[in-house]
Amino acid sequence: MRGTCRNIRVDGKPPACHRLQGTLPRISKTWFRGNRVALPQCARVGASDKRLSKYVVLKEELVTDQTADHTVEDIDDDRRNFIHIATGAAALGGVGMLAYAFVDQWNPAADTRAASSLEVDTSKIPLGGEIRVLIGGKPFFLRHRTPAEISAAENVNVAILRDPETDDERLAPLPSGTLNPAILVTSGSCTHLGCVPVGPAGGNTGDYGGWYCPCHGSHYDTSGRIRKGPAPTNLPVPKYVYVSDTVVNISL
Repeated sequence: MRGTCRNIRVDGKPPACHRLQGTLPRISKTWFRGNRVALPQCARVGASDKRLSKYVVLKEELVTDQTADHTVEDIDDDRRNFIHIATGAAALGGVGMLAYAFVDQWNPAADTRAASSLEVDTSKIPLGGEIRVLIGGKPFFLRHRTPAEISAAENVNVAILRDPETDDERLAPLPSGTLNPAILVTSGSCTHLGCVPVGPAGGNTGDYGGWYCPCHGSHYDTSGRIRKGPAPTNLPVPKYVYVSDTVVNISL
């Protein structure tokens, strides 16, 4: 069977004859990789051209094998990258959980936090009187001041005070943002040696109408500011906020 073989190239040269049969070399994968062969489009492959058929099949197999190898390599790379990312994310999440657990164990327990704050209804304090509460074992005073006591606290020359503070600076705002000068909240520990001063509840308000510490003679005025005696500073104002117009939340 005859066919046009002018386009066949074996080792870069045309074959000696124009018959396909007997012109192609013995074909192997090694030979294919080392030689560039161009098949003619007009080649007619018959029953006698077995080597040409074998060449075509071999070429297709090699191309298919190379394509499959690249596909497998791409899949392996994607799988490897996914595994690396998943492993890194899991490790990072584990470290985060351990860090949170480690830090959280230093936070106070729920019962401790509950014991470190207290809500007090100031409407129950009688005018001119006070109530005393303990929060975390520490005393605090809540005083319902009379108009005269408020006036005495506001009309003080702050410049002459040992620990200068205006009365307004020692008040927390209501939810509306305004001040309620009738209610004063202070620490109940003398700033000298930590004693608990007496006040309206004890029948002795000292020389300035506020509180008096009989241990060493410290006198505080109606704003809780030190006016006389060894105490170096005013009665501290604790951290507190108005939950409503009459309820305050005091916390340590």
